Amino acid sequence: MIESTWQRISENGIELLLEITADGDVRLLHFGTGEPEDVAQWPDKIRAKYRLIEVHASGENHNDHHGSKHTGTLPGGRLKLIGTEDRRNASGRWITWQLEDRQTGLTAHYHLQFYDRIQVVRTWTELANSSTETIGLEYVSTFALYGIDREGMGDRGEKMRLHIPHNTWYGEAQWRQYSLPELGLEQVNAFSMKRLSYASTGTWSSSQYAPMGFLENAEAGTGLVWQIEHNGSWHWEISDMADQLYLQLSGPTEAENHWWKTLAPGETFVTVPAAIGVVKGGVEKAIAEMTRYRRAIRRPNADNVRLPVIFNDYMNCLFGDPTTEKLLPLIDAAAAAGCEYYCVDCGWYSDGEWWDGVGEWLPSEARFPGGIGEVMQYIRDKGMIGGLWLEIEVMGTQCKLASEVPDDWFFLRHGKRVIDHARYQLDFRNPDVRAYADKVIDRVVGEYGAGYIKMDYNINAGIGTDHEADSAGDGLLDHNRAYLGWLDGVFARYPDLVIENCGSGGMRIDYALLSRHSIQSTSDQTDYAKNAVIAAASASLVTPEQAAVWSYPLREGDEEEVIVNMVNSLLLRIHQSGHLAEISSERLALVQEAIAYYKEIRGHIREGLPFWPLGLPNFESPWLSFGIRNNSTWLLAVWRMDDSEETCKIPIPALRHLPIQARMAYPSNADEAWSWDASQGALTVTLPKTRMARLFEFQVQ
Repeated sequence: MIESTWQRISENGIELLLEITADGDVRLLHFGTGEPEDVAQWPDKIRAKYRLIEVHASGENHNDHHGSKHTGTLPGGRLKLIGTEDRRNASGRWITWQLEDRQTGLTAHYHLQFYDRIQVVRTWTELANSSTETIGLEYVSTFALYGIDREGMGDRGEKMRLHIPHNTWYGEAQWRQYSLPELGLEQVNAFSMKRLSYASTGTWSSSQYAPMGFLENAEAGTGLVWQIEHNGSWHWEISDMADQLYLQLSGPTEAENHWWKTLAPGETFVTVPAAIGVVKGGVEKAIAEMTRYRRAIRRPNADNVRLPVIFNDYMNCLFGDPTTEKLLPLIDAAAAAGCEYYCVDCGWYSDGEWWDGVGEWLPSEARFPGGIGEVMQYIRDKGMIGGLWLEIEVMGTQCKLASEVPDDWFFLRHGKRVIDHARYQLDFRNPDVRAYADKVIDRVVGEYGAGYIKMDYNINAGIGTDHEADSAGDGLLDHNRAYLGWLDGVFARYPDLVIENCGSGGMRIDYALLSRHSIQSTSDQTDYAKNAVIAAASASLVTPEQAAVWSYPLREGDEEEVIVNMVNSLLLRIHQSGHLAEISSERLALVQEAIAYYKEIRGHIREGLPFWPLGLPNFESPWLSFGIRNNSTWLLAVWRMDDSEETCKIPIPALRHLPIQARMAYPSNADEAWSWDASQGALTVTLPKTRMARLFEFQVQ
């Protein structure tokens, strides 16, 4: 047996065990909540699979029977430990392992950042070329962990459950649970060619899947949760080696995302970060830990403390056709309803059809005869802060400015501008582009007086730009990072400016952006009942206080429709819309009541944790329930969708046998039958019609 030393790490309920072999191999043998097994008794051939880092370089042997899997990489397999740094910073313990491949001169720093009292770590890998020859990078892992199915005695096809957050336009945050055989990963040999591979390529980071996942061991009652924190391309995979499952997370790769990087002598490359948590419990516990972590890494800002109510005039309202005449009565109605921000959405910069002409961001004189300043001042006079819609990262193909600036302002592939949906993608690596974007922000904030910007993004620029880049994916990654740097500069100049992150709704929900933005558009869904399903699941992907959900009472709707709309947003961030100036006084009163109640409870939203008594919802769910728990206050929204059963029993076992004061909090004058059973810890609700919703409040005495 090879003589080894063992490194045991215990932080915040996370237990790690690493083996350092006599010749310097570093093996991550355990990452979990419980005590590691007696791994020293495993065959060395098995322990050798537990690499800390996978790195594959061009011209190297892929030393494994791997198929499409990113295993057996070289020089990853030759990296040897040369040092360890263990220190603390403001967040918690921070450990770095320093490794070197003597053959190529490649050095690696593998970082683990812990967060005090949170069972989540952030990890990233930094590579440096200390040789005199270039090294071509094809794959670099951010995180690699083997043996993720070790706990328990049962077959992994029975005990392991993979939870995937599917995402699409109008259908965000739709989690599905699978056994591994249901996804085609059968245990047919000691290892497979089959892998479960999930990725996103381009400038929409969540157009098909949110960049996260959860693997549950139902037998052991434990789980592993992760998120990749990048606003561009990413990849993760699960497969098996040596009769054990592994998980690998990364940013862009050559095989999946057209990323290839030349690392010149003296150059460094840093992977996109990822967060990994371990829990005793299921997906709800995992999301709670991730919620704590997301709050810990987020830019401190007043918006996530105050949670002001925002009116936006787009959804089921003006739909991008604002004028002074249309806006003034809406501003009056928004103020009367209790809104604190008013955002003028798209269209304010064009006399007519505007899609392919955006880019100069100058107000239309036809729409605003008295100037945009008149409207913004009217908003301020009503006691609200004004906002405007922007799509700063693109220019329309018919924008005059786009024809006047050089091609290197834009993404280029094969010498041609990349065009998607009649827009060019601006390249934020270019300092002239960043200067142009700064001027737009300075004008919108300084001249027009906006305190809120809805930053939308409605294209996907594809694999990237190959202009002055080693590959299209390399150009994309550098652009992604340059955009984040530009955004940091905007917030440094305007720390109180609220910038909503939007990508056709929820097409870029990621914590590269959301560690900076205080608020995220969750969907463009126009059907309030379908929006309820998305709203009820949104806190799984983003903290409740960052999750902006539309509420848009319809002109032709009734009181129950208003109630559903308001309940959709009451435990998150209210994005009020709808023709409030044109609905009945009775229906407007329901909006006013909801907003007034929201102002009473929003302190619990910014501090509480989400829970789902009926499980994470999907579009087939007959009933939905989503809540926020904060110390002695528990808030629960309940929706009846299209079920034939008008009564639903909702278990909340954590409140069983406790002295509870329960009430139906919204609407206050509803008389539907409901009851709380303290002995069972269950709420029973009867809603006589479909498409109804109510909100309940529980106070532990």
